[in-house]
Amino acid sequence: MPRPSLRTSFPTRLSSWFSRFAHFEPAGGILLLVAAAVALTWANSPAAASYEGFLHALVPVEAFGFDLSRDVHFWINEILMTIFFLAVGMEIRREIQDGALAGLRQAALPLAAALGGAIAPALIYLSMNGEMPLRAGWAVPTATDIAFALGVLALVGRSVPGEVRILLLALAIIDDIVAVLIIAAFYSDGLDPAGLPLVAAGVLAVLGMQRLGIASAWAYLPAGALVWLGMVKVGAHPALAGVLLGLLTPAAAPAGGGEAPAARVQRKLHPWVTFGILPAFALANAGVAVGTIDLALPGARPVLLGVLVALVAGKPLGIAAATWLVVRLGWCRLPPAVGWREITLVGLLAGIGFTMSIFVAMLAFADGNLLGAAKLGVLLGSLIAAILGLIWGRVVAARHRPIDGAGGDPSVRSASRTGSGRP
Repeated sequence: MPRPSLRTSFPTRLSSWFSRFAHFEPAGGILLLVAAAVALTWANSPAAASYEGFLHALVPVEAFGFDLSRDVHFWINEILMTIFFLAVGMEIRREIQDGALAGLRQAALPLAAALGGAIAPALIYLSMNGEMPLRAGWAVPTATDIAFALGVLALVGRSVPGEVRILLLALAIIDDIVAVLIIAAFYSDGLDPAGLPLVAAGVLAVLGMQRLGIASAWAYLPAGALVWLGMVKVGAHPALAGVLLGLLTPAAAPAGGGEAPAARVQRKLHPWVTFGILPAFALANAGVAVGTIDLALPGARPVLLGVLVALVAGKPLGIAAATWLVVRLGWCRLPPAVGWREITLVGLLAGIGFTMSIFVAMLAFADGNLLGAAKLGVLLGSLIAAILGLIWGRVVAARHRPIDGAGGDPSVRSASRTGSGRP
């Protein structure tokens, strides 16, 4: 059999490698980290001016007689992030339908943990930044980056019980709900009710097409654009249109069988969001020019430290305290194979804020120096939380590995666990 030429085999090998990488669970987190590192390096290099030039380069777009030309930064933060929030909304919808949020008793533990993980960091930040405009950043350290946190957990190894991943995922999803509510309630100033008819018209159009059984996702694009424009007119961040549309997507399988619309669309969006939108967001927003941040200016140092400490310490403390309280009160029980070591691991990984934290920071601070300090706090805090989570995760994983000579016997593995916190 003739040996394949390099010309034909290299694209095949490259395609095979990318396919394997795409199915590698930490891949999304790795790409986020690489994109953030590129942005930081670029923004602090002699070519820093080209980074700013890239972000503000005009993308010429005209459609139906409208001039939609905007810069790269706008297209990433206002348009592409709407698609990200659409995926978030669909994930929330699916979890409410038949997942971790399907019932109050089932959702009680991650709900309590998520609330504790939002309240404690906010209080820690406010204790260090009580005056305006610094106080506006209280919500920055309340969010968790799902892709990054799950990626770090996957790097820990397969010895960590699957229940830990499920708990972290459910907590992060509720975290996203809390973040969306915070953005809508606290970072949408000067709401103009004149935009509500547009939002309502878009929502009614979506519901009407669903009633008619229209399955094509492209058919919903005009209605989605109407909701997006309505959000802009209202004064809310337009990315919230994505959440609303995601929540409206049916999560139940059709009567005639087949895949649920929310699952189908989310599956198709996943590679675009994971390998395109989120790395693009990191590239466009993680490029903090450290040399331009003056920590001597009023507020910069407290903002940086407030975000960092709230993420690294506030998240695990809040999650552990809230979990202990609801378990102690008998409102819920820890899952099998999950003890306080595992809860601590979840808390540390939840301190990886990154995408959503940077997003909230841009809404919270108009001052460039304070925004830079907040972004730097997010980057450093998320990095420290990831390192601590990886180290502690190795400890937890070691406790769950089969002891010498035990092989794969689950009863032996169970005996080696330390879930002393389970009631």
